[in-house]
Amino acid sequence: MLKLSERSYKMPASPIRRLVPLADEAKRKGIKVYHLNIGQPDLPTPQVAIDAIKNWEPQVIEYTNSAGIESYRRGLTQYYKKHGIDLDYTDILITAGASEALFFTFMTIFNPGEEVIIPEPFYTNYNSIALEADVKIVPITTKIENGFSLPDIEEFEKRITDKTKAILICNPNNPTGALYPQKELEQLRDLAIKHNLWIIADEVYREFVYDGQKHFSVMHLSGIEDRVVLVDSNSKRYSQCGTRVGYLISKNKEFIKLALKYAMARLSPPYFGQIIGEASLNTPQSYFDQVYNEYIKRRDFLIDALNQMDGVFAPKPHGAFYTIARLPIDDSDKFCEWMLSDFNYHGETVMMAPATGFYATPGLGKDEVRLAYVLKVEDLQKAMEILDIALKQYPGRTN
Repeated sequence: MLKLSERSYKMPASPIRRLVPLADEAKRKGIKVYHLNIGQPDLPTPQVAIDAIKNWEPQVIEYTNSAGIESYRRGLTQYYKKHGIDLDYTDILITAGASEALFFTFMTIFNPGEEVIIPEPFYTNYNSIALEADVKIVPITTKIENGFSLPDIEEFEKRITDKTKAILICNPNNPTGALYPQKELEQLRDLAIKHNLWIIADEVYREFVYDGQKHFSVMHLSGIEDRVVLVDSNSKRYSQCGTRVGYLISKNKEFIKLALKYAMARLSPPYFGQIIGEASLNTPQSYFDQVYNEYIKRRDFLIDALNQMDGVFAPKPHGAFYTIARLPIDDSDKFCEWMLSDFNYHGETVMMAPATGFYATPGLGKDEVRLAYVLKVEDLQKAMEILDIALKQYPGRTN
């Protein structure tokens, strides 16, 4: 029998996507599925992006520079300047989504067997990327009871070993919606200086910060410009997940030089994704205002609806468009599967992501799910009605 790689067997299946076959089967049976499992907004892509494709004139879809189209990178410096971040276009590499940017980062920074500290729960693809790069994730657990705020800086320091190379944060956080303030980031900066560590920040949800709070970027931290890497993406900001365009940013010239080797190995980032991305830089502020207000309505409705259910608790997120909810269930993996394979209410059901896949610590997330409030309020209302009924009927309910 032919043997396949041990790495492939160890690669975790995405908790966000692994239940898709069950959802597809439910749909084949005529059941409507409300997708709260994935961060795919139903909001329209900006018209300037759509027009860029409609008005495309060249006759050849060609390779671009491995670092990305220069005019696009120059345009991105102006976007970041509006957010108080001064960059040269050579500080930016265009990537096939934020996931590729993270992969390039891990391959450039880490030697096999080295460690990265990450607050958990965290975006599930960090697990996959760490496995590909042979990097060990050292989790630091955040708690649902306090809205998944970062633990004291002493807890980070306790986990530092001679193999620790970096700290990775997602701010605002996916999957929790937690927002990390300036003071906490400055403490991480001081820790990085003390122990000679990198800080990697996934800031894909920068535009989605609520309740009068402001986003503070790691690029605003002074004194560590040579040890900061920023990962970003167009997917959520412009509701264009399918373009697969992200960016890898650092003022460390040696880091960018070495990361570019990995960019060369995959030849170039997506051509049309860059055309759309560059056009999207001209998106009017009115678009972002409408999106922002819509997410506020969706968030407030979803959190109120969840917390009105018997035995359910969901903290109010201050950023992104996700929440982790604690449910009165025995096993979130079984529950999410049951919702798709064995349950429907008037021909409808809800797809969620079991939270176990967002933790590195075994056993955590068994009674939690991640929900993305990316559907209009009318759909969220139906989804919450279905979830409430499902929880009352689920055989593994715990109270």
